[in-house]
Amino acid sequence: MQTIELDPTLSNTLAAARQPGLTLVIGNKNLSSWSMRPWVAMTAFNIPFTEVRVKLDRPETSGTIARYTHSGRVPVLLAGDITIWDSLAICEYLAEQFPDKHLWPQDVAARATARSICAEMHSSFAGLRSNMPMNISASLRGQGRTPETQADIGRVSEIWEECLCRFGHNEFLFGDFSLADAFFAPVVTRFNTYDVALPPALSAYCERITRHPAVARWIEEAHAEAGEGAAGSMEQE
Repeated sequence: MQTIELDPTLSNTLAAARQPGLTLVIGNKNLSSWSMRPWVAMTAFNIPFTEVRVKLDRPETSGTIARYTHSGRVPVLLAGDITIWDSLAICEYLAEQFPDKHLWPQDVAARATARSICAEMHSSFAGLRSNMPMNISASLRGQGRTPETQADIGRVSEIWEECLCRFGHNEFLFGDFSLADAFFAPVVTRFNTYDVALPPALSAYCERITRHPAVARWIEEAHAEAGEGAAGSMEQE
């Protein structure tokens, strides 16, 4: 994977971001949970891509992102002349383009459930997002425990327990690592940051996600980025 740290004043850098193949435009790794999802998926499934990282919350950020999408948000996947600017849409596109990699579970019932929980992750959990924003490099034990957050933690736990018992065989949510695990990986980082107590089986699942090579690489680079004092936005789609 090639990485481009984007300087919007350089036209040759922008041209490089439009090179043949897949280019994933993301935000800061320490804080941008939505960017993490397709990046982890593409890395985990060995889908070659060029990474373009846009530093968020800077005067030039909006103009830079606008060069790729009018949505004003990241992540964005560039596939030739195709631009995909939503994390779930990006992952669905990848699953269609690389069917042999089985990004979704192969079993019909498991696949339907995986799509359902990813859609729920995509549209719900406002309390968790607002009160426990992703910050991989921080240690914020016990913070953000509002009733809304606790309800979201309970719902996430319910989803994990059901999937692990029904499909996961105590490994990943659907046995093998899938898009569902990539979608919940940022939640795992939140639980690590805020030291959320979980039942043993769910704590073990969080450990497996944290140790997964793609997730571990993102976390390592997030720590390095935070050490550089990179600015960022908590939630960018």
